[in-house]
Amino acid sequence: MFIKQGRFLGLGAAAIAAVVGGVTVLGSAPAQAQPAYGSYVGLGVAVGLTGDASGRGDNFSGVIAGRYRFLETPISIRGQILVFGSTTAFVPTVSYDFPINFQTDVYIGAGVSFPSSGGTPSPVGDQTAFVIQPGIDYALPNTNLVIFGNGIAAFNAYTDGGGTAFSIQGGVGYQF
Repeated sequence: MFIKQGRFLGLGAAAIAAVVGGVTVLGSAPAQAQPAYGSYVGLGVAVGLTGDASGRGDNFSGVIAGRYRFLETPISIRGQILVFGSTTAFVPTVSYDFPINFQTDVYIGAGVSFPSSGGTPSPVGDQTAFVIQPGIDYALPNTNLVIFGNGIAAFNAYTDGGGTAFSIQGGVGYQF
């Protein structure tokens, strides 16, 4: 025990303060960006950037998009339906999500496109194809809205020409 300028200081109090401070420092983990949003459904547009060997392909389509985010892992199941063209296509993917900050998430997904038969090729082609889907989601602060955008590369997507179909999609979703 020490007495300094009329104050009583105990070694026990100083030791306890040092231990508590050390535990606080050792027990704290570095901050990591965790997305503050999760699953959503939304509407948007798709723009096809390619066509088959004879130049046929829908350049524009409507998009119904959905995302189911698993809470404990950075993995999501996504699905997009390209509608309102002469050929409808369903594109389910599984993505790995990279949180950038509390509002922004970039991802890379892989899956398959399933276009309906007949008509002009959709923005993702006219035959079943393997797809790669990079994208970004941005949650608008203080709302339940998410702005989404992505690209789809569908490999061997055309029956006439067999080339790769490229399209971009974007829209607004409602998160739940």
